[in-house]
Amino acid sequence: MGGISTLQRVLSVGIERQGVHQGSMATVVVALGGSLLRPEVEERHDWLLELVSIVRDRVAVGDRLGLVVGGGAPAREGIELASPIIDDVDHLDKIGIAATRLNATIIREALADGGIPVSGSIPHSVNEAVEALLSRKVIVMGGTVPGHTTDAVAIRLAISGGAGKCVIATNVAKVHEQDPNENPEAEAFDRLTLEQLQSIVGPAKHAKAGGSQVVDPIGVGEAVRHGLPLDILDGRKPQNIRSALEGGDFGGTVVAG
Repeated sequence: MGGISTLQRVLSVGIERQGVHQGSMATVVVALGGSLLRPEVEERHDWLLELVSIVRDRVAVGDRLGLVVGGGAPAREGIELASPIIDDVDHLDKIGIAATRLNATIIREALADGGIPVSGSIPHSVNEAVEALLSRKVIVMGGTVPGHTTDAVAIRLAISGGAGKCVIATNVAKVHEQDPNENPEAEAFDRLTLEQLQSIVGPAKHAKAGGSQVVDPIGVGEAVRHGLPLDILDGRKPQNIRSALEGGDFGGTVVAG
């Protein structure tokens, strides 16, 4: 990974001022796919309760957490509704960003209600999120600007905040060579290099508003440039998220090197 960023230095100084030794805690970033909050999933309330429990446990051991939440079906439905009359991709992206911030607010309020020291507002930028982690153990955010998916935001937050990896919790168990919904026989991978993942998801460019892939190509491009490992897993099972944060077997795809 490249040199320490200004934001990382700011975070380190802030932690030291608060009397927390860097070696005793970790900064953890998790991208939560918006599909995990889909209203037709009957177990969504249990899922949310378990997420609150996971966050509480990580805070108890001294971790700082950044949760970045996707827009899921509400984002795609809003974009689909507007696309016949709106041609500008950036304007359509703003609809998707609004959906991510709504989902982020749901999770933020659930964490706050559970007594977890979460930031009082949803950050509008990665810089703002890193700054918020100086005073709060947990931040929850959605999208930031057009052209950047929440995967890309999470990966940039992990890089700027000095996290050792980024956990990508989605609605598939592993990375496949092709979309398993279209090709059920597609090969699944337990381990990949960052370059191999980039080859699978395609070049690092913004395709269309509301698009959905296992990991956003722009985000993968950022991870490749900075050498940031990724844990990609099925977030519909909260235990997988817990296992990844604890360094255990999460049944997904480990992407590194």
